[in-house]
Amino acid sequence: MSEQTEKVDDAQSPPKIKKKFRKGDLVKVDREKYSNSLESKASDSNLPEYIFQGPGEVLLLKGDYCQIRWRRPVPDVWINIDHIVSF
Repeated sequence: MSEQTEKVDDAQSPPKIKKKFRKGDLVKVDREKYSNSLESKASDSNLPEYIFQGPGEVLLLKGDYCQIRWRRPVPDVWINIDHIVSF
C-alpha cells in the first residue's frame, strides 16, 4: 500500500485576514481619510468635532465597517474601518 500525503499549498488556502481593530479598542475618525471618501460626500458636511477628537469604543465589527460608541449621549454609528485610527 502506498501512502499519499496531501500537502496543502499556500496558494490554495484562503488568505488570512489581518484585522486592524478588535472589540473594545479606542479609536477616532481620521479627518483627512474621511473627508476624501465617498461616505463623506453622501453625509452631512457639518460633522461633530468629537468624532475626530475621540475616543470612541469599537462595539462590533462586520465586514469593512465597525460600530463605534462615543462617550457622549449620542447614538452609536457605523464607520468604515479605513476611516478610523487608534486613539
